[in-house]
Amino acid sequence: VQLVESGGGLVQAGSSLRLSCVASGGTVSRYGMAWFRQCPGKGREFAAGINWTGASTYYEDSVKGRFTISRDDAKNTMYLQMHSLKPEDTAVYFCAADYMGSALGDISRYDHWGQGTQVTVSS
Repeated sequence: VQLVESGGGLVQAGSSLRLSCVASGGTVSRYGMAWFRQCPGKGREFAAGINWTGASTYYEDSVKGRFTISRDDAKNTMYLQMHSLKPEDTAVYFCAADYMGSALGDISRYDHWGQGTQVTVSS
């Protein structure tokens, strides 16, 4: 499956953004999918995930209550709705997929990655 992210940008603190991850060559309903983010000089960190059945979602503690992960099977797209953005949310956000995966935070489980989209939050 190929993944393409979009929706990043430069926003002020307190703003909202919605990231999209469009899949091709596979259906999102067969993949556990997640958003990871990477700050300069740091490794990729798990932000949110949705398991392959779509029944369970998971969030890193710092984004709980502010970010919502979802998917639209008809559009073969996964989303990350981000509210109340903070400067510390600034990162490149990557979409990842794990065939029939649980979408937990183990980065080694994800075989498919997008190219990333930059999110910059100014104070």
